[in-house]
Amino acid sequence: MIGRAFSAIFWGIDADRIGRKPVIVFAILSVVIFNTLFGLRTEMAIATRLVLGSLNGLLAPIKAYAIEVCQAEHHALGLSVVNTAWGFGLVIGPALGGYLAQPAEKYPQTFSKESVFGRFPYFLPCVAVSLLAAIVLISCIWMPETIHKHKSPEKDIQVVKALPSEQAYLDSPRKKSLLQNWPWMSTMVCYCFFGFHDTAYSEILSLWAVSDRKYGGLSFSSEDIGGVLAVPFGPSLLVYQLIIYHWVHKFLGPVISSRVASALSILIVSTYPFMTYLSGAKLSFALYSAAMMRSVVAITASTGISLLQNHAVRQDQRGTANGISTTAMSFFKAIAPIGAGYLFSWAQKHQDSTFFPGDQMVFLVLNLVQLLGLMFTFEPFLVLPTVGEECS
Repeated sequence: MIGRAFSAIFWGIDADRIGRKPVIVFAILSVVIFNTLFGLRTEMAIATRLVLGSLNGLLAPIKAYAIEVCQAEHHALGLSVVNTAWGFGLVIGPALGGYLAQPAEKYPQTFSKESVFGRFPYFLPCVAVSLLAAIVLISCIWMPETIHKHKSPEKDIQVVKALPSEQAYLDSPRKKSLLQNWPWMSTMVCYCFFGFHDTAYSEILSLWAVSDRKYGGLSFSSEDIGGVLAVPFGPSLLVYQLIIYHWVHKFLGPVISSRVASALSILIVSTYPFMTYLSGAKLSFALYSAAMMRSVVAITASTGISLLQNHAVRQDQRGTANGISTTAMSFFKAIAPIGAGYLFSWAQKHQDSTFFPGDQMVFLVLNLVQLLGLMFTFEPFLVLPTVGEECS
């Protein structure tokens, strides 16, 4: 995340200058190479991750691409697919690691301790992800470019003026300087808070689930977490983002849906400390249900904010705008694991506190972060653009 924070703006600018596709292809190629190297490294592991983040300018052009490749009525669906893919990563990633990490110990009949998978116990999940990225890289051959440089901008302006008022607003020029575009700037704060919360939540969920019950955890094994969170998590999210979210966006709009989703996320996360009173199938069902609902509302909130961001800028600024927002979000996502890890470590030592014992304090702090994000979706923090607003 630190590497991405330093480089995302430049990848966004390049996406506006040379096109979305070249930046996307290069970013996926960097995943194939450096994610594989990460599984083979010990001393250089952190440096490998830093380089991977620096070269992976994927998120900014992908969000711009999702808006541009879809017609206006499908913008919400396009961005929900992007955010759902991120949600898949937050859930399926730890599940995949739980199943494939340390294969020589878990599957000694298949992997020997003298093999590369025995000497590098985390190489198997890394190479599995790299193979998936390689398949995606090959599929980019058929991906069309969406940004085009025209020699006659006057003709484009005439086309914009001929559009219906709402669509004309979406494509009309805004402030020439992004830093003067207050509707776009105001979305950055809640976007960063939501990103911080998502990363901290993902960090804490796995640590909390595998910690011993005497420390307020669930005493799960890594295989237990993989089984609960991976099956059938993916299909549920796909059904939501392909079928249900469209109607949520249609009836509530991006702002209201983000507010409702943020409030529901607070309620869902508040149930986690009470799961320690459950066991067996009831515990697995409760954890799966809560994690799935929380991912659904997280996707709803982040998609609504992303829509506001991309509609607040014109096309030739969209890559740069997403690059800046990715940089800001990456900074928050970089400090989130540090803060979450420190908070969880503190909680392990304060399980006997009379006021909010350790595990309850962890989820309380998570909810306070989400509450801050919710606050910034209201005026005067959030500035909504005026239809027909144009740059001077």
